[in-house]
Amino acid sequence: MAARLNPYITFAGDARQALEFYKEVFGGTLALNTYGQYGQEGTPDADKIMHGMLETPSGLTLMGADTPTGEHNPGNNFSVSLSGDDEAELRGYWEKLSAGGSVAVPMEKQMWGDVFGMCTDRFGIPWMVNISESAG
Repeated sequence: MAARLNPYITFAGDARQALEFYKEVFGGTLALNTYGQYGQEGTPDADKIMHGMLETPSGLTLMGADTPTGEHNPGNNFSVSLSGDDEAELRGYWEKLSAGGSVAVPMEKQMWGDVFGMCTDRFGIPWMVNISESAG
């Protein structure tokens, strides 16, 4: 798979409804994962969306999630996501994007099996880089 670039929108608790609406608009396949599926059962955020991805037949990809309770910042509710399975390519992007910026989540293996990191570049743009577990 080639690396792909797509928007990642954060929501204050209505990511499921928003992503289902976008599926009605654009068509395609919607995958939703909750915080409860990844160790936060029994918490106020358990049913919120930790990660959602809509992929359309025409090649559009839109990702989104709910922020944990109390962390939503309207106006700063997007990131640009880079994802794929070419580890060298994506790590190269990560190094350049994070240089001179700030790292919120270090690039490392995550609970869902992929290598993932979040940073804000020197221009204030938030980035998420995900290397799928199929990377060798």
